[in-house]
Amino acid sequence: MKIYLDLVILLNFFMDLLLLTTVSVVLKRNVKFYKLVLGALLGGLSILILFININSLVLFIIKFVISLCMLLVSFGYKDIKYTARNMLYLYITSIILGGFLYYLNIEFSYKNSGIVFYHKSLSINYIFLIVLSPIILTLYIRQSLYLKNTYSKYYKIDIYLKNGKVLKYNSFLDTGNKLFDPYMNRPILLIDKKNINLDKVIYVPYSSINMHSMLKCIVPEKIYIHGVGYRNNLLLGISNEKIMLDGVDAIMHESILEG
Repeated sequence: MKIYLDLVILLNFFMDLLLLTTVSVVLKRNVKFYKLVLGALLGGLSILILFININSLVLFIIKFVISLCMLLVSFGYKDIKYTARNMLYLYITSIILGGFLYYLNIEFSYKNSGIVFYHKSLSINYIFLIVLSPIILTLYIRQSLYLKNTYSKYYKIDIYLKNGKVLKYNSFLDTGNKLFDPYMNRPILLIDKKNINLDKVIYVPYSSINMHSMLKCIVPEKIYIHGVGYRNNLLLGISNEKIMLDGVDAIMHESILEG
């Protein structure tokens, strides 16, 4: 079997550059592109160690050291936590890309008859790798940034009512929630009306597009925001409509988080 070493090194360089670029974008590292190129070049040349007769453990250690050197060349060194996070995301990205490509290779290269699989003489070639890999990593970047930007605004809260009942909610920090009690300037936390006793209600006027109405509110004893602390001096606004957010049943006012 012929092995075109220059082509293998070029492909390895291309894949390492994609991985380093993905890490840079996801972690928002402010680095020059030429540093990513230098790191990828180091990784591309590392393919030469496969032609050395060494055992698996030593090969793993060498690969780990090369990966660390790639990251140091690309992103520099600030502290252990910074470097460890870079390493973690490099391996996560590698596993995701490798898993997708392995699945596609199995899907297109093999047929099955029951539980028996056999090769059907079609495999992912170099051109397919070059075209498909950026698409996979672009989708991964978009999804990662979406999760970071969206789920960083999710907070678990415990609402302590004056009757001693404790309600556990998932809340979303919405900067568009500007509701205040006009009488005592208390921020309003919008919640789903389920499991709420409306014996003592305060009506708070509010305005929306082409609409003026009154919002039913109750006064809680306090709330506990996980990872933040206790808050009081606020109102719970009872939403008559179901909150249409993924896993969310409360909309938090940003001033509540600020305390």
